[in-house]
Order: sequence, then C-alpha cells, then structure tokens
Amino acid sequence: MTFIDHLEELRWHVIRSVIAIVVLAVVAFVEKRILFHEIILGPSRPDFWTYKMMCQLAQIVDQPFLCVEQLNFTIQSRNMTGQFTTHLSISILAGFVIAFPYVFWELWRFIAPGLYHEERKITRWAVLSVSTLFLTGILFGYYIVAPLSINFLANYQIDESIINEFDLLSYIEVLTMMVLACGLMFQLPMVVYALSKAGIVTPHLMRHFRRHAAVVILLIAAILTPSPDVMSQLIVAIPIYLLYELSIFVSAYVERQKLRSN
Repeated sequence: MTFIDHLEELRWHVIRSVIAIVVLAVVAFVEKRILFHEIILGPSRPDFWTYKMMCQLAQIVDQPFLCVEQLNFTIQSRNMTGQFTTHLSISILAGFVIAFPYVFWELWRFIAPGLYHEERKITRWAVLSVSTLFLTGILFGYYIVAPLSINFLANYQIDESIINEFDLLSYIEVLTMMVLACGLMFQLPMVVYALSKAGIVTPHLMRHFRRHAAVVILLIAAILTPSPDVMSQLIVAIPIYLLYELSIFVSAYVERQKLRSN
C-alpha cells in the first residue's frame, strides 16, 4: 500500500470510531436521568454504594469516622448555558468511555497488518487486555478514588461560617479527572509490556526499584485521595501496587519469550 492508501485506510477506521462514539453519546444524551442522577451525581449523595460499604466497614473495624452519613455541600449551576453545555460534553465523554474497546479495536486493526506474524500472535490479546484494564480503572476511580476525594473535600472547612456551594462544572471536573486518571493508570501492565518488548524495562530492574515504586505509589495515593486518613490512602495504594507486581510478571513473560525465540 502507498502512503495515500494508508491514510485512506486510517480515515475509515477513524470514521467508524467517531460514528460509534456519536451513537453512544446520543444514547447517553437521551438517558440524562441515568447519566446524571444515577452516575454523575451518585457520589454526591450519602446513599451512594461506596458510602454504604464504608459504613459497614466502620462497624466491622469499630472506626465510626469511616462512615459517611452526610455530605456538606450543594451543587449549583451559575451559568445560563451551564446545564446544557455540561449535558452535551458529558454525553460525548460517556460515549467515548463506553466505545473505548471498539475504538481501540479499530486502531488495532489499522496497526496489526504492519506487524510480523509472531508479533501479532503474541499481542493477539491486546484489545481485550487494554479494554479490560481501562474499564477496571474507570470503575476503581468511580467507586473508590472519586468518592473518597469528594467526601474529604466536601467536609473540609477552614471556618464554620463558610458554606460549600460547588459549581456543577467544578464537581464534574474533579469526578472526571479522578476517574479518567485511574483508567489511564491501570494501563501500567500494558505500558510495561511495550517497554519490555523494546528492551527498556526488565523484570530485574522493576524488582530492584520495588521499594522506590512503593514510595511513589503512596505519593500518588496521597494526591488522588487528599484525605489525611491513612486507611483511605491504603485502599487506593494497594490495588496500584498490585498492578506494579503484575507488571513484573508481564515483563518476566516478555523476557522468557525473547529467550525462547533466541
């Protein structure tokens, strides 16, 4: 294929991906009660699933401070077009998140023909792995990281006379940032796989810097969960550390494949 032919092929992959995102965005736009009341605004209410589980955990470990019974804030929209533009932009974002596996599959269909047979054979699970890790990260961010952060920020006060009345865009910005950051962070095993294939990362190197990685992970958990509560930070840090350990196995697998091929 010529360069122009490759561009034409890429164009159709992009068009199909955009169509999938638009269709799902339209569905999300129409189902606004589910999208906003149940999903987006869910972590703003004490009856959210995560807060219920925290209350049950508080009873088990006898730590009442873990139970979230009230969120001291209200959400307002201060711009006349605020609710409509938010509805539109979040619908598009929801369409992208739901369509992500298909979008990545289209991208993979464009890249795969340029790989050798052995490379395609080794990476045949790439679409499933990337999609599963991304969606798992999204769920982890939505049910763990975002609620912990929202709970802390909503109940943090520098003076009792100040009332928390958050703008709708501000609330959604915090929620989406936490959720999408986790979705990307959970791609660590796939990033390590690619770097191991390129010879940049080895399992020995990752084991050597395991302690350093643990410190970095704790710092990341502290940033994602601004709460000074150590329990909340550990809840976030432990899954990330397990991803790091999984990445070591992934790197070791790549190294074994290289030794067999040689």
